[in-house]
Amino acid sequence: MKRCVIFDLDGTLCDTSGDLLAAANAAFRHLGRDVALDAEADQDRATALRGGRAMLRLGLSRLGPVDEAEVDAGYQPLLDAYANDIARHTSFYPGARDAVARLRDRGDAVGICTNKPEGLAQSLMEALDAAHLFDSLVGADTLAVRKPHPDHYVQSVLRAGGDMARSVLVGDTDTDRRTAEAAGVPCVLVTFARPNAVANLRPEALLDDFMDLEAVLSEIGL
Repeated sequence: MKRCVIFDLDGTLCDTSGDLLAAANAAFRHLGRDVALDAEADQDRATALRGGRAMLRLGLSRLGPVDEAEVDAGYQPLLDAYANDIARHTSFYPGARDAVARLRDRGDAVGICTNKPEGLAQSLMEALDAAHLFDSLVGADTLAVRKPHPDHYVQSVLRAGGDMARSVLVGDTDTDRRTAEAAGVPCVLVTFARPNAVANLRPEALLDDFMDLEAVLSEIGL
């Protein structure tokens, strides 16, 4: 069984905010609502990395009280718009792709554990010519549970051929922190997507730059 590094996707490996916001704006148009989220606004970009429903609620809240039925009505149009144009603005964070390649070169199993639907996550990795870099990909709908349930992470490790006792979750949110805690594994949180949001989450380590990934993993005994 291999040492194993499992990554969150949105906000950790890739900055997907631009394409997610574009999809949310398409959903608002579908709903006939005159509102748009801004890819240059920090709040909007941060909300994009929290998922589709969070974006819909944010936009609709700027028009008045949010009706959850309208959020539900906008969710599938958002997913459809995202699927149709999934990688126009998305890219790996600086150094992320190289870091994954280095982990593989040293013999580690590498996987993705994301609350993005599996099909969309797989399509994104294929669009970025990166699907071959990962030994597993477990999405929001792969199992009956999702993060922060520990089984979501456990399956990411097992499907990658990794050793749970020598595994770590690299993420960017409280959800990732709680997932790692529930699974009994260390958590590394990246700081570049939402620096103010991770400072108080008390992970085992913080990662400011993917160039430092191996050193950070070594510090926590991996």
